[in-house]
Amino acid sequence: MTRYFLELAYKGTHYSGFQSQQNANSIQAEVEKALAIIRREKIILTGSSRTDAGVHAHQNFFHFDTLDAISTWKAVETEDNLIYKMNAILPDDIVIKAIYPVAPEAHCRFDALSREYKYHIYNKKDAFKRERAFFFPYKLDVEKMQQAASIVKEYHDFTSFSKRNTQVKTFMCQIIQSKWLIEEEMLVYNVIANRFLRGMVRALTATMLQVGRNKISLDQFRAIIEAKDCTKASFAVPPHGLFLVEVKY
Repeated sequence: MTRYFLELAYKGTHYSGFQSQQNANSIQAEVEKALAIIRREKIILTGSSRTDAGVHAHQNFFHFDTLDAISTWKAVETEDNLIYKMNAILPDDIVIKAIYPVAPEAHCRFDALSREYKYHIYNKKDAFKRERAFFFPYKLDVEKMQQAASIVKEYHDFTSFSKRNTQVKTFMCQIIQSKWLIEEEMLVYNVIANRFLRGMVRALTATMLQVGRNKISLDQFRAIIEAKDCTKASFAVPPHGLFLVEVKY
């Protein structure tokens, strides 16, 4: 048995999310379909980090097992050739970047040391940003938002920023970096952690936007974290501004 990591990037606009779902198309379904065409058998993928419907990724990973090494596959023979063939089959909004042979026990989800996300916001109408950033044409106190981002690093329990009905054993996350940046004339929330809860980055972003608009104070922001109650936080930002930037091993 040989295990491979598969690195990919995608634009999530037209997909129901990263992971396979019933009655909805996903990134996983498209990649499994491409592999099945080439291999002529179904190969089940395991994902490193789930992303919701409409969320994009500059980098994400799957792993998969195969009885025979890729070098023995008919009409493939090399990882580079498999990448070429998969990219020819896949839709234009999904790109295979690399395929790596790894140890049989390597796990793309559980072995990840950190994930990095960025949420992009712009405040002036721009036709070229509308599918990859959130148009938010309001005055913001970015200094207060930066202070709120620093407060995030003081905490580990993020129950307040997790969507309901999430099947996780713990709401504890180790935040490595949390800050606001200016990139390409956009306001960007950049956060790195060992793990994230479902909806967590969007909830943090939306709630800090309330701080930036002086709808809530920094003390109230802190109280929302400490309440451990998702009804206290805001989740009101769309998915298309969110990118999974990097998964580190």
